[in-house]
Amino acid sequence: MQTLEKTLAELDSEKSVAAFLTDLCTPAERRALTERWAVAQLLDRDELSYREIHAKSGVSTTTIGRVARFLRDEPHGGYRFALEQVTNNKLKEKT
Repeated sequence: MQTLEKTLAELDSEKSVAAFLTDLCTPAERRALTERWAVAQLLDRDELSYREIHAKSGVSTTTIGRVARFLRDEPHGGYRFALEQVTNNKLKEKT
């Protein structure tokens, strides 16, 4: 049986990932994932307080704090890796 991680890595387009996540997740789960990713991007910019992020996004300060903890303190590095990949891909597109 193939792992979820391997399956996601093998999907070759944004459209195929979106279709897979739509089938895999409930609308609430999809919304939660989307919110966490948006919060991670806002936190990475380091321009807004938790309250400002809450006001801008509607995401609870508890969730914002959780994302911040994983972004800055936890050893997994998933948010950091994804943020760096997005930045690197944007730089490649410019050249």
